[in-house]
Amino acid sequence: MSDMNPSMEDFAALLDETMATSSLQEGNVVEGIVTAIEKDMAVIDAGLKVEGRVALKEFGTGGQNGEIKVGDKVEVYLERVENAMGEAVLSRDKARREESWIKLEKKFEAQEKVEGQIFNQVKGGFTVDLDGATAFLPRSQVDIRPIRDVTPLMNTPQPFEILKMDRRRGNIVVSRRTVLEESRAEQRSEIVQNLEEGQIVDGVVKNITDYGAFVDLGGIDGLLHVTDMAWRRVNHPTEILNIGQTVKVQIIRVNQETHRISLGMKQLESDPWDSIGVKYPVGMKVDGRITNITDYGAFVELEPGIEGLIHVSEMSWTKKNVHPGKIVATSQEVEVVVLDVDPNKRRISLGLKQNLSNPWDTFAENYPAGTVVEGEVKNKTEFGLFIGLDGDVDGMVHLSDLDWNLSGEEAIENYEKAEMVKAVVLDVDVEKERISLGIKQLDGSDTMESGSAGDIRKGSVVTAEVMRVIDGGLETRIVDTEIDAFIRRADLSRDRDEQRPERFSVGQKVDARVTVFDKKSRKVNLSIKALEIAEEKAAVAEFGSSDSGASLGDILGAALKDREGDDS
Repeated sequence: MSDMNPSMEDFAALLDETMATSSLQEGNVVEGIVTAIEKDMAVIDAGLKVEGRVALKEFGTGGQNGEIKVGDKVEVYLERVENAMGEAVLSRDKARREESWIKLEKKFEAQEKVEGQIFNQVKGGFTVDLDGATAFLPRSQVDIRPIRDVTPLMNTPQPFEILKMDRRRGNIVVSRRTVLEESRAEQRSEIVQNLEEGQIVDGVVKNITDYGAFVDLGGIDGLLHVTDMAWRRVNHPTEILNIGQTVKVQIIRVNQETHRISLGMKQLESDPWDSIGVKYPVGMKVDGRITNITDYGAFVELEPGIEGLIHVSEMSWTKKNVHPGKIVATSQEVEVVVLDVDPNKRRISLGLKQNLSNPWDTFAENYPAGTVVEGEVKNKTEFGLFIGLDGDVDGMVHLSDLDWNLSGEEAIENYEKAEMVKAVVLDVDVEKERISLGIKQLDGSDTMESGSAGDIRKGSVVTAEVMRVIDGGLETRIVDTEIDAFIRRADLSRDRDEQRPERFSVGQKVDARVTVFDKKSRKVNLSIKALEIAEEKAAVAEFGSSDSGASLGDILGAALKDREGDDS
């Protein structure tokens, strides 16, 4: 370079300086001075070799020209030092965006809120101007609840929270919803702190569900559960509440941590259960309305807030296995009897059948024992026949009371379901709701009254033939009579080990003592055990006692030998 003339050296130095300036400042924000205003353009000297021009609208907002004048210092973005026209390419918009990005990044890192304006709607959301930087506001982040019309929010300065920033791609995502939620949380916390359990406040019904209603207490919602709306049964909240309705409620519970508030309306009224025992004494007849029917009974409203239960067993004297819905209907007016009152458990037991005459009492009064009745065979079972009688009651003919001569199993085959038959009333047990009938007693050949019974009475010793062996004992027939008798298992022997029915066989004959001989009920019981005990006592009395030195075996042996001598 030493061979070059001075002018060439100065030019080279100037070129290096210009290149350095260009490389250092292009793509950066530089400060310039407004040197002139020409129509809608501002001429700006940015300290370069050439000047640049920037449209006045870039200094304004909303497309309006900015108010600047000659001499004002402004920051602009230098895109290129010189274009084809020999001017610097400057941009105020890009400068503002650069400034905004720097400020926004600092606030994003510090988790601070930023201010912006929604100015346009795009696919999936809206665009927001953050003082020069454009951000995207997803539709889901506009409000806490979905809103149909965003127009009132457009072009209005409001706070946003930056969710995401990508400088390389120029993407910014903001949320208005998080700001509202935070503000609402602070408001809720303040309101909750001012609420106390037992406090009475006014609220507006905001939403209704199957289980209750949400009431706005002025910035926070409380739950009014359906069971706390009234002392009476409320099937659905819409029965007494409407959305938008103003209600007076009491604070039942407040959870300071979760901000959950439980409300009540019925607590503002006196509890009708407080004097329930005096108002509804046991035995009282009262009118009510069926409110609900379940498998186990029906609920009856006696007054608002007071319900009692008619258990299925107290609904009918005769309909035992019928669903309550087939006896009563919802909303039906009924007269019931108070059976029991428990104020502590808030329960009242009611009876429906107690208002009707007990058909078992009526039957016992109208059909005493010995009366002949007629009815339809309702059912055949292993125990006997069930016959339908007056008053919608059933009577049972036991197998043993079907025929004098046939076994119960044989006799029952002679009857068919729905057949009309006559029978004699043997017994009516009102308490157990049982009516015992007999068919064989219609026959004049009553063996208990005939001469075949001879001198048989309680205490007599008889010989009986085993007719049937069952687990409970022996079914027998006294020899030379038509009288059936039963020997219980416990009466088969004095020895417990010998009290086994299976020791005996059908056709075997046994001696036994008559322990029960009831002509009225046609019941005869025998006991081998009783005979054994009686024979032992007789032997001891006749042949001496154990005090004489003779053993019980000796005494019985002597008695047996003497008996054999008599037989011979």
